[in-house]
Amino acid sequence: MAEGNELGEFLRSRRARLRPDEAGLRSYGGRRRVPGLRREELAQLAGVSVAYYVRLEQGNADNVSAEILDAISRALRLGGDERDHLHRLAHPPRIGHRGGPPRLRPPLQHLLDSITHAPAYVVGHYTNVVAWNRLTAEIFVDLAEVTPEERTWTHQIHLNAGYRERLGGNWEAVACRNVAHLRFRAGQDPDDRRLRMLIDEMLERGGDFRRLWDEHRVVDLTHGEARITHPRVGALVLPFETLHLPGDPDLSRLMMYAAEPGSVDEGKLADLAASSTRRSSSDLVGAA
Repeated sequence: MAEGNELGEFLRSRRARLRPDEAGLRSYGGRRRVPGLRREELAQLAGVSVAYYVRLEQGNADNVSAEILDAISRALRLGGDERDHLHRLAHPPRIGHRGGPPRLRPPLQHLLDSITHAPAYVVGHYTNVVAWNRLTAEIFVDLAEVTPEERTWTHQIHLNAGYRERLGGNWEAVACRNVAHLRFRAGQDPDDRRLRMLIDEMLERGGDFRRLWDEHRVVDLTHGEARITHPRVGALVLPFETLHLPGDPDLSRLMMYAAEPGSVDEGKLADLAASSTRRSSSDLVGAA
């Protein structure tokens, strides 16, 4: 991950996206020399001196209070994930070194295998797919055919041309969400060496990844909607929910998808479940 003034870069990116009228400031016309708010305008909105705010953009967050960070968050119209990210950049957390490969408890794999009519999988802290059921392989990517080193959603989204084609016109939204989540994770654990290596690899290999990374979007992945064009059944729209796994510190969350009851998508999932020959992660373990 590129070293530098992450705090200053984030503040500048959020300041540049906010127009004066959106912040409640009067516009007197004429051409502005900078996009978005000026430092002086933001300092005024946040109730701090210009010199103080300039020091923050220079990366000097020594002794900055939570109250001031909240005031700046309000002035910048930050969302909840962005506000938390700003606090973490100003006061970086120290989580500590993570261990080796994530361990999957057998009941989690049994749970995945019992979900036969919808995709479900477990991911680690690096978007790495630790375990999955057969419909995950059928609908998204046949992970049994992917090397363990690239068995992450980050690799598949940015480097797998076949998966990008399956995402179609939805690729940009999925890629933005992935990069914004990596920003979120980098703020949570700035000393995580494995995470830094993943981001650095994508910055070198990932095509549009650098463009999206430089936008400084930040979002946690909690719920949403997957849109896929499957070669056999066509378009699929699948809402998803994420479930955290607090009892498994090496893992991040369980992702579960479900079609709307009685919908065409539900029927398509049933057809795929009945005919798919894709392998789940438990099939790989059994073949080992």
